[in-house]
Amino acid sequence: MNRGVIHVDESPIPLERWRQYLPNWLKRFLPVRGGRAEDHHGKAIFGFTVFLLSETIVFLSFIFTYVGLRLTHSKNWLPPGISGPELSIFVIINTVILLSSSFVIQPAENALKHHQLNKFRWLWLITICMGTYFLISQGIEWKNLDFGLSTGLVGSTFYVLTGFHGLHVLTGVILQITMLVRSFRQGNYEKGHFGVSATTLFWHFVDIIWVFLFSLLYLW
Repeated sequence: MNRGVIHVDESPIPLERWRQYLPNWLKRFLPVRGGRAEDHHGKAIFGFTVFLLSETIVFLSFIFTYVGLRLTHSKNWLPPGISGPELSIFVIINTVILLSSSFVIQPAENALKHHQLNKFRWLWLITICMGTYFLISQGIEWKNLDFGLSTGLVGSTFYVLTGFHGLHVLTGVILQITMLVRSFRQGNYEKGHFGVSATTLFWHFVDIIWVFLFSLLYLW
């Protein structure tokens, strides 16, 4: 196969025309004229982006359901004697740590691109610790709440939203651990580092979703 071959973009949507107006960080998530034949990384990242868009739809369905229930049951949202999830220093610190992890994992991926393997490993390990801290702290928060999953709408919606997000955080941490272990295999990244790029993108997605959930559950 000729490695310089470019597939013709036959999509009815003129992505290539719109692509020139996008910032460089966003361009890598879109195919270039169908994608070069040898550009497996670019095409795989685009496919993974489509997967994250489908995950976004799932989260949006939960969020819109929460908003709808909150608006229609505003008078009896909290059962008698239940304070609901409260914004505390503990929750704020946990949120700051999770969101800050995006500013650690991205330099880790950049370090790998520049073949700085040891720097990548240390930054990647820090990100794993930050994600693990978030999970443990969320478990402690659940334990200390004065309501459970069966406590009216506030209980069911809170635990479903935070639990589903926590499952994604756990998945992200497992992926990060997998990528860290693979970094010790000699020559592992000679053919590319799609796994690291996809994990980084997934982690950014997890952080962005938490911004919306935090605003709904603790600030509203």
